[in-house]
Amino acid sequence: MATGGGQPPMVSEDAVRLYATESYWAQSELSGVMYAHIALSLIAWVIILPIAVMLSVARSRLGLIAQLAFLVVNGFGVLVSVVYNSKTPDLYEHNSHHKAGWAMTWLTCLWTVWSAFNIHHKAKHWSTPSEPVSSEAFKHHPLLHESSPHATPRWSGDSGQGTERNTASLLSSRTNSWDSSQSRLNKRLLGEVDDELCDVEKGGLISGNLVHRVFARPFAQSALRHSLFLLDLVVALLERLLLPLGFVAIVTGAATYGGIARGHHLLNVLAHFIKGGIFFWYGLLTFGRWLGCFADFGWAWNIKPGAEVVGRRRSRMPTAEFTESFVIWFYGASNVFLEHLTAWGGAWSPMDLEHVSITIMFFGGGMLGMLIESTTIRNLLTRVVTSSMQPHHESKSPQWQQPDYYKHAMNPIPALIIMLLGILMSSHAQNSMVSSAIHKQWGTLFSCFALARGVTYITMWIKPPQTYLPSRPPSELVAAFCLVSGGLIFMASNTDTVHSLETHGLMANFIFTTVMSLTSLLMAWMTVVVAIKAWASERTWRTRQYSSNSTFAA
Repeated sequence: MATGGGQPPMVSEDAVRLYATESYWAQSELSGVMYAHIALSLIAWVIILPIAVMLSVARSRLGLIAQLAFLVVNGFGVLVSVVYNSKTPDLYEHNSHHKAGWAMTWLTCLWTVWSAFNIHHKAKHWSTPSEPVSSEAFKHHPLLHESSPHATPRWSGDSGQGTERNTASLLSSRTNSWDSSQSRLNKRLLGEVDDELCDVEKGGLISGNLVHRVFARPFAQSALRHSLFLLDLVVALLERLLLPLGFVAIVTGAATYGGIARGHHLLNVLAHFIKGGIFFWYGLLTFGRWLGCFADFGWAWNIKPGAEVVGRRRSRMPTAEFTESFVIWFYGASNVFLEHLTAWGGAWSPMDLEHVSITIMFFGGGMLGMLIESTTIRNLLTRVVTSSMQPHHESKSPQWQQPDYYKHAMNPIPALIIMLLGILMSSHAQNSMVSSAIHKQWGTLFSCFALARGVTYITMWIKPPQTYLPSRPPSELVAAFCLVSGGLIFMASNTDTVHSLETHGLMANFIFTTVMSLTSLLMAWMTVVVAIKAWASERTWRTRQYSSNSTFAA
């Protein structure tokens, strides 16, 4: 059994020369400048950006300050990299990190500009009503009574936060309905015209009788409103993709710095990065569910709220187990013909056949998991029993009622598939002892995830959740830790990284201990970030409640 112990393997002088001369890792010239670029980039993308995204999602005005702080720190990091590149040779031509870094920097700039525009527009909206409204008219208006902030609260429009009673999630849910009622109240009581169009006209951007007449038409106003709405939707989607995009920038930067993924090794490294990255984000999603995120979808190990609580769209969201099964099925369906890509046109090796068998297992297991989560399939299976026994008048007796655990998804198939993958890869033949040990590490971690998920289902079976609040089973903490760390080790098990470890005399335990420490820090930081979002959501709700009361007071 390979454990990565013993003497480091012997490598050729050509391999030593390759990794010593063709990577930024081995460059001693201006190494301090490179370290400064790495430190500034990590501070910007790992520390400041998550806070900025959470504050922006919570609709806090502090979000713009965090966004500007990100742009400043990231700008210094980009400047340092430009200085470094101008004074050192290009050791990795046509690398993807430079293009990805510039593209994501410009995207964050656009995101910040749009946030500033929204804050300016909302401040103008609240501070300059066209006509004061008496307290008596405001008190008796029907729109106020149909969606008062003291009425039954609706859930937040965003799921990425905790959901404790009377805290940020429920308070933010009140903000959602209160904002919509306030918008309708302003438009009907104040006779408010389209704000965006008025701002443009008052700014002098629309001048001349012809242009004014065109934009004054209802069709033009409607088109402008819909365009702004679509743009806001695109920016909201971008906002939620910034963190995965930052992960891509960091990973490509690590590959460029280490000088890996060259030539025919590109596909091997890319496959490990993509697949390991998926498990890494799967682990963060699992940990987010434990923290209380996505409770309005019923994903936080809670009872799934109905349409009267969270709205029709959120109530129709599939279960987390269905989503997991779909991703597993999609991976199997899309990778059946890609496992032989590195040797395209050549003979199929036993390793290729093993990989194809794994993808077929994913395809079938994912399909089975989706069928189990299908409400239609479950109802049909129930009708087989009820139709054969024909209960008739006894249908209302307790013996014919569904068990309590039917209200919560308990589908072990996704965890079973991942456990089988871990077992297979733990015994998968590799080219070196170090590679075998690293594969065994992440394979064992995936198996531990499945066991922890099994403990969660047993707990839920014995005592199903009874409330909308997250139940936070302790076993899911273990499951999330195993997925995050296993995904990172999976990424590091590519051929070039293993070769680099062997070249520098490092063993598999170096990767294991490094990843464990990074996982601990990352999960701790994620807890802080989600708590910041919950605090910002509560603060935003209280601020808007105070602003609305002050604006419409007599």
